[in-house]
Amino acid sequence: MTAGPLSGIRLIEMDAIGPLPLCGMILSGLGAEIVRIGRPGGQAAWSDVGEAVLLRGRTNITLDLKSAGDRELLLQLVERADGLMEGARPGVMERLGLGPDECLARNPRLVYGRVTGWGQDGPLRLKAGHDINYIALTGALHAIAQDGQVPTVPLNLVGDYAGGTMFLALGMVSALLSARSIGKGQVVDAAMVDGVANLLSLFHAFLSTDSWKDQPASNLLDGSAPFYRCYACKDGGHMAVGSLEPQFFAQLLVGLDIPADRYVQNDETQWQAMTADFTATFAARTREEWEARFAEIDACVTPVLSMREAMVHPANTARGMFIDHRGATQSAPAPRLSETPGAVRESVAVSAVEALAAWSRSG
Repeated sequence: MTAGPLSGIRLIEMDAIGPLPLCGMILSGLGAEIVRIGRPGGQAAWSDVGEAVLLRGRTNITLDLKSAGDRELLLQLVERADGLMEGARPGVMERLGLGPDECLARNPRLVYGRVTGWGQDGPLRLKAGHDINYIALTGALHAIAQDGQVPTVPLNLVGDYAGGTMFLALGMVSALLSARSIGKGQVVDAAMVDGVANLLSLFHAFLSTDSWKDQPASNLLDGSAPFYRCYACKDGGHMAVGSLEPQFFAQLLVGLDIPADRYVQNDETQWQAMTADFTATFAARTREEWEARFAEIDACVTPVLSMREAMVHPANTARGMFIDHRGATQSAPAPRLSETPGAVRESVAVSAVEALAAWSRSG
């Protein structure tokens, strides 16, 4: 029996870039059995991600969806599946005869998951875009800019992965639970703009009460506060300071050897002087020295690690946060469950007929 809480769930994953491969990786790690549909000639939409990481744990088959015979093979897989996930532009799957109507006609209990940037409807639905565009139009990119500077690009973590992958995964699992309860499948429309808008909910609440300024670097959590930002160290490294609560701010001053009565934490008229003081203090020691200094002080102060440094940091290795799989260091399955833990599985390549036969045998 496959490990994980999603053991026994069968999903079809259509070849795509962006949020979909990560969603497949996460659900596979939680036990879902996923058949990934590749393109003829081995030309994956994003072939350089490698089977060792984002494409791990799938059964890979190749189908030419321009072929009536291969489309029929996919629909036969649909009949045996619990869900299908795709990340094409709206209308592409319909033109292939593989849209929700056709698939749900073959399997009324199917969950049909769709992830796009702009969603399945609306004026931008057919327009191209990437993570940076989606977070720009939702207000997120503007909010994380620094004063007087162009906005910082936060990799593609916010739009693709937080707004897309995680909302698709939640939508799939929710709809799968619903299908088991009411015996009917449905379509999951996971738009990255919708997801990012939800991620901004706390700040929408702040805006509604005029407790958030709608301009960058002017608020508590956007780098304006001296006690919630990063500082450069003597050796070029950085420390991340998150001393929001009064007790942590007090401990921050202890760690910096600054008198407790020098500053009133939430007096914004002191923030400029406080920032200059903290900047000069952090610049006097190396990152390693500051990490050692705050190791025993509960002030919410940590070093800013590179990705390679994070993979070998003692706190992360003690938790087993990273694993080595097929020569690549990568994240272990998450979240962790006490009774049905997930696991990393090997990817395998089989024919479509073999995939059908396997699902028939175990169905």
